[in-house]
Amino acid sequence: MSKTNSNMDAITKPLATLGRSVLFFGQILAAIRPDLKLLRATLAQVYFIGARSLVIIMICGFFVGMVLTLQSYVELSKFGATDSVGTVLALSLFRELGPVLTALLFSGRAGTSIAAEIGLMKATEQLSAMELMAIDPVKRVVVPRFIAGVISLPLLSMLFTLLALAGGATYAINIMGIDSGIFWGNMVSSVEFQSDFMMSFWKSLAFGIIASFIAVFSGYFTTPTGDGIGRATTQTVVVSAVVVLIVDFLITVLMTWT
Repeated sequence: MSKTNSNMDAITKPLATLGRSVLFFGQILAAIRPDLKLLRATLAQVYFIGARSLVIIMICGFFVGMVLTLQSYVELSKFGATDSVGTVLALSLFRELGPVLTALLFSGRAGTSIAAEIGLMKATEQLSAMELMAIDPVKRVVVPRFIAGVISLPLLSMLFTLLALAGGATYAINIMGIDSGIFWGNMVSSVEFQSDFMMSFWKSLAFGIIASFIAVFSGYFTTPTGDGIGRATTQTVVVSAVVVLIVDFLITVLMTWT
C-alpha cells in the first residue's frame, strides 16, 4: 500500500506543481498594472538584478569569446579556413552561446538571489503581514522582480555577446595575427538581422521570462525554513538550466524551419 502511495505521489506532485505554476503565472500577469510605485520598484530591481550582474557577465563573456576563437582557429587551421574564425564566433554567439550562457549565469547569480530574498520574506512572515494589511504580496514583491528579470536578461545577453566578440577579436587579431579587415568583414557579411540577431533577442527574452518566473516561484512557495530556502535556491538553478536548454532547442527548431 505504501508503495502504491509513493508511486501516486511521484505522479501527482509534479502535476500539482505544474498546475500551481500556471495559476501563479496568471496571477503575476493579472497583477501587472502600470503605476508609479511599480515603475520605481521595477527600476530598483533592475539595478539589483541587472547592474549587479554586469561584472560576472562581462568577465565571462570576454573569456568565452577568447576560448571560442582559440578552439575555432585550431580546428579551422586544419582546413586552411582560418579567415572564417570571425564568422564562426559571431554565429555561435548570436544563435546559441550568448543567450544560453547568459541565462545560466543569470540563474546562478540573480535567480538564486531573488529566490532566497522572497523565501526569507516568507520565513520571517513578511508576506503574511502584507496580506493582513490588505497589500497584495504578489504585486508588491513578486511582480517588480519578475519584470526586472525579463528586462535585464536580454540586455545582459547583448552585453555578453559584445564582450565575447571583443575578446575573440582581441585574441584573433593581436595574438593569432588574423587581418582585422578580414575578421570583421567576414563576421559582418555572415550575420543576418532576422535569422541571427532577432533569434538571439527572442531567445534571451524567453529565457528572461523562464528564469525570472522560476526564481520568484521557487522563493514564493518555498518551505519557510532555512533548509527550505536552501532547496529553493538550488531548485532555481537546476530547473532553470533544464528548462532553458529545452526551450532553446524548441525555439531553434521553430525558427529554423519557419
